[in-house]
Amino acid sequence: MPDLLSAHALEFSAELAADIADTERALAASRGPGEHNLEQLARFLLRAEAVASSKIEGLQVNSRRLARHEAKLAAGVQDNDATADAVLGNVKAMNHAVQSVAVVDKIEVGDLLDIHRALMEHSDRPDIAGVIRTTQNWIGGNNFNPCQAAFVPPPPEYVEPLMEDLCAFVNRDDLPGTVQAALAHAQFETIHPFADGNGRTGRALIHVVLKRRRLADAFIPPISLALATRASAYVGGLSSFRYTGPPDGQAALDGIRDWLDLFLSATRRAAEDAVVLQTSLAELELEWRATLKPRRGSAAERLLPELIGHPVVTAEDVMQLTGASRSAAFAAMESFVEAGILQPIGNQQRSRLYEAPKVFGILTDYERASATESGNTRGEQPKRPVPYRQNHS
Repeated sequence: MPDLLSAHALEFSAELAADIADTERALAASRGPGEHNLEQLARFLLRAEAVASSKIEGLQVNSRRLARHEAKLAAGVQDNDATADAVLGNVKAMNHAVQSVAVVDKIEVGDLLDIHRALMEHSDRPDIAGVIRTTQNWIGGNNFNPCQAAFVPPPPEYVEPLMEDLCAFVNRDDLPGTVQAALAHAQFETIHPFADGNGRTGRALIHVVLKRRRLADAFIPPISLALATRASAYVGGLSSFRYTGPPDGQAALDGIRDWLDLFLSATRRAAEDAVVLQTSLAELELEWRATLKPRRGSAAERLLPELIGHPVVTAEDVMQLTGASRSAAFAAMESFVEAGILQPIGNQQRSRLYEAPKVFGILTDYERASATESGNTRGEQPKRPVPYRQNHS
């Protein structure tokens, strides 16, 4: 049984206050020097975060597979991939969290249920979408009883009042936003209000808080990537948060500080990595422009920045993204193929897919680097499964 978040005094030592300030400065710096192409970067990072959050739950889908699956579904092409469907549900949940829930005046329990509904409605368990559990659940052990479980959350009759307290805490603005995001996530995971999908919904809640507090309003820092790299420390931090004793006791102070240490360092790493990624994608677009030399105002020029957020497209997508006619869209795509920017994939004639392989190359390098403490996979082995590099000319 967790204490109510309102029970904590939340006094910060000078050292912790410095960590908080460093983290919030890193988030501010990750917004970049200008507004160029932030919409496409935001779309790109949201999907990277959803993929990483899903991987923590054992759903292994890389970004290329997800992008192809999403493009096929949009084109009306059948693609039976249940795992990609589940990750796409996480994209929808994350998008709903930051675009709809984060902007309401006052967050209520129903808003968190809506995030979960977006996550689960197209999963293999649509019956639990947006439904607070009515039975006891647990993590680890076996499926029959919680005797060997690693963690047993509160009985179901306590869930709703704990969720009400959580929402009241999220609606506060009298404490640092990074601390608020960290404690809201840990409390949500401790309540474990749903039969499934708690981890992904709880990580979406992080971004709701950061956006509400204007710490990540342009795009979301991929914090799940940093947490996935330190998976055992992530679980350990949540376990420390689940202290035994009064809310003002030493165990509570130590547990909250342990969790905040892990969360703040992961958030700083995510913000710093996002800056590197933003730079790489901007350089790629400049490279494309130098190669293609598109005519000003042409469909090709309008398509270039869109490929960052839409690295797998059909001709119909290009028409929608650029406002070009069918003939102009096909002409633009043909020029991109000739320049080596796009390449056709698959053998279907109707709604044929084209992808920008260098975008996935950058994301692969980014994922590999984020899976190490140093950011350099040449000198350090990744601490979690990562995609292989593929060479593209």
